[in-house]
Amino acid sequence: MGERCEPVFPIPSLVYRMKVCIAEKPSVARSIAAVLGANEAHDGYMEGNGYRVTWTFGHLCELKEPAEYATRWRRWSLVHLPIVPERFGIKLKKDSGIKHQFDVICRLVSEADEVINCGDAGQEGELIQRWVLQLADCKAPIRRLWLSSMTEEAIREGFDHLHDSAEYERLYYAGMTRAIGDWLLGINATRLYTLKYRSGDSRRLLSVGRVQTPTLALIVERAEEIEHFVPEPYWEIKTIYRETTFATTSGRYSTVDKAQKILDKITGKPFSVTKVTKKKGKETPPHLFDLTSLQIEANKKLGLSADETLRTIQALYERKLVTYPRVDTTYITEDVYAKCPEILNNLYRHHRMLSDLISPLGHKKLRKLKSVVDNSKVTDHHAIIPTGEGGVLTTNEERQIYNLIARRFIAAFYPDMQYEQTTVQGVVEGVRFRANGRVITDSGWQTVVKPEDDKESGDEEQSTGIMPAFVEGEQGPHKPELQEKQTRPPRAYTEATLLRAMETAGKLVESEEMKEALKQNGIGRPSTRAAIIETLLSRGYIRKQRKALLPTPLGKELIHIIRDDMLKSVELTGQWERKLRQIESGEYDARQFISDLTQKVTRMVAEVIRDPRTMSALIEEEKSSSSGGKAKKKNRQRRSSSKSDKPDDNIPHEGDLCPKCHKGHLLRGRTALGCSRYAEGCDYRFPIPEE
Repeated sequence: MGERCEPVFPIPSLVYRMKVCIAEKPSVARSIAAVLGANEAHDGYMEGNGYRVTWTFGHLCELKEPAEYATRWRRWSLVHLPIVPERFGIKLKKDSGIKHQFDVICRLVSEADEVINCGDAGQEGELIQRWVLQLADCKAPIRRLWLSSMTEEAIREGFDHLHDSAEYERLYYAGMTRAIGDWLLGINATRLYTLKYRSGDSRRLLSVGRVQTPTLALIVERAEEIEHFVPEPYWEIKTIYRETTFATTSGRYSTVDKAQKILDKITGKPFSVTKVTKKKGKETPPHLFDLTSLQIEANKKLGLSADETLRTIQALYERKLVTYPRVDTTYITEDVYAKCPEILNNLYRHHRMLSDLISPLGHKKLRKLKSVVDNSKVTDHHAIIPTGEGGVLTTNEERQIYNLIARRFIAAFYPDMQYEQTTVQGVVEGVRFRANGRVITDSGWQTVVKPEDDKESGDEEQSTGIMPAFVEGEQGPHKPELQEKQTRPPRAYTEATLLRAMETAGKLVESEEMKEALKQNGIGRPSTRAAIIETLLSRGYIRKQRKALLPTPLGKELIHIIRDDMLKSVELTGQWERKLRQIESGEYDARQFISDLTQKVTRMVAEVIRDPRTMSALIEEEKSSSSGGKAKKKNRQRRSSSKSDKPDDNIPHEGDLCPKCHKGHLLRGRTALGCSRYAEGCDYRFPIPEE
């Protein structure tokens, strides 16, 4: 007989116990199953070595629809607002595949001695799995797997240090409160504004939400700043001495007369060098990536949208090539730093395109910068870094994103970039001038990644690079000139700059308390910001013009029609994030949060109903579309046996509320209109008539 083979992951107990692991998606489940030795495939799960590993498909469950609480809420009517259920409930999404997988989970959970929650490590991941287990009526004890990467080593370590599910109870409460709060505000505000401000028989959906509406407001406000911007002229005096451009230290002149007097004064007079200063400086490597900074970098350098970047890095994570992507920190911990030499060695072996960059780091102790390694700056997950695992990069986007992450990681251990800064001061007839020159003496980390250049203006003080050897006291002729310029409007948001604005939204509020709340989260979460931008685009509130994000007339008017500044300001988000963190830490009661929000929603409904205004953008939209669709609507109405005032009797249009699920909105495909919630089970389709 041959040698006895040990299981891949030995069972720590001699007593046979069936453990059921529930991952958030099939790919993650397969990775976990491989480590546990659960290699026997079944319908909806893997089994082996005392484990059964199954999976969800992300959100299997959701909060119930209004009509499922009360039949009167099925009909969209101002009379029935606000919609506030006495007790919130969850349901399984309507999808045959989801129903089948849920039945599998229910059976496995009912037979389990122990359930291990293997959901994504975060507030949303906790909520997804808890709802499934709750709906499945799980009676078995539950433990929690908490992972930052999907490598075999990380999975083994995670199972060695499983946590009691009770440790994450407050995390679940915070996630549930967020979901209920978004439901209360979104359902009521969307129905309220849609019913109040649409014209005639329009079925245009006016969606309003805690995150999407403040984001839209940012874009609208920026566009109006640009639209109403009045350029103001100003003048600068510069002079060329020894092929070097000097600028006056006084800066801009507001009137041409004043500038001309200075120019006349110095013309024909000698330029005198009064001071030459040389100093050495250095720049440390850039921070590692969090999700938002990666999305910004990919948009600026690669032209990828935030959503494209998120989908790409999620694919890399599931194939074990990078660590968990939905993070909001740019730091790693001490224990991760200890593994970095091994990661670099693996990168060298598996990704030869990086080997020349890694070689200079060999046989040396890796430097440890406070801007890279800091335990206090890491909570659930660390920054995005490569795992060092081998694997095929299947698309150009994957290669590009992986290259950005890997290079940023390698650069973190490189020497500082060093430079020599020369400042030369001069004077002509009492008018002072200055020029700066900067020469890089050691490129350091810049051999790995190019430095960012976020300058949006060419008005900064001139930097001339290598300069002649100036001597204090020297004099000579020069060529002064007067330059007329104009102030520039702010630039329209791109996805990169909008993501940064969403991340740093705290700068936009005055309250110090709100600033602190938004400092950590900004508007939305890193994982949802891409979806918010895509939602605004799909609902016709904004449009893309090359890289610029611009509001549509509908988007502008929606923001103008909303009187409640809290609804469209980042301050509401700041309040929410602060309170949700307090719920997570046990300092605030989730029930109080819902109670306060209910009162706010009730006041909002009363105020909007009293509003006498209308939305001209919707009226114009109706006028423009009525001529082309009038005859078709009449024909369709004649064929219908239903009453003419029913919404389903009208031909649907792109952007309309879905007549089937009454939650999604209609998107235009090649041959038909379909519901935006098709991935969530709504199969509504309306064929587009041939023109």
